Formats: sequence, C-alpha cells, structure tokens
Amino acid sequence: MNDPKAPRPSRQPLLDALGQMCTDGRQTAEYLWQVPKDAAARQRILDLLTQIGTESAKQGRREMPKLVEELKIAAQASPSPQQVELLVDGFDRLTKLWQAAKSGLL
Repeated sequence: MNDPKAPRPSRQPLLDALGQMCTDGRQTAEYLWQVPKDAAARQRILDLLTQIGTESAKQGRREMPKLVEELKIAAQASPSPQQVELLVDGFDRLTKLWQAAKSGLL
C-alpha cells in the first residue's frame, strides 16, 4: 500500500531542453551573488538566453522571447546587486512560463 507519510510527487513537469536551460540560467544567475564580476558566468547567461529565445520561438511561445530580450540587456549591464536580482527573477519568470506551457495552462 501507499505510505501516507511519503512525500507527494511534485507536479512539476519533467525537464525538457528548454526547462533545463531555464534552470541552468537561474543557477548561474544565483552564482553571480557570490562572484558578481565573473565574466564567464555572464557569458554563460547570455548564451543560455540566446538558446532559450531560439527554442521558445520554435515552440511558438510569444512571451518567453520578449522576456529573453529584456534579460539580455540586464545581463550586459554593469555588475550590481540589482542586476543580479533582475536576472534571477527573470529566470524564475521564464521557468514559470515554461511550466505553465508544459502543464497545458498556456
């Protein structure tokens, strides 16, 4: 029988390539809290944003590519706590848009 104390499975959809890129981007943006001037991490974020924009456009999504363009501007701004917060929040929004589309809400 099912164990009533067992944790319920998450309702989060399985990660596809787009979901993985959103997750990787958020983790990289969070890393910038520790090392805000890491040029390689900033380039990784720009690369991920380009890939997310391309992939989301292929899937016919309209909001994600718009958000990607806004985040690219933020990623190129001078390092600051506000900039890192914008990037982390932006990747959170991308992830939520991805989850909503995968679950059939969009």
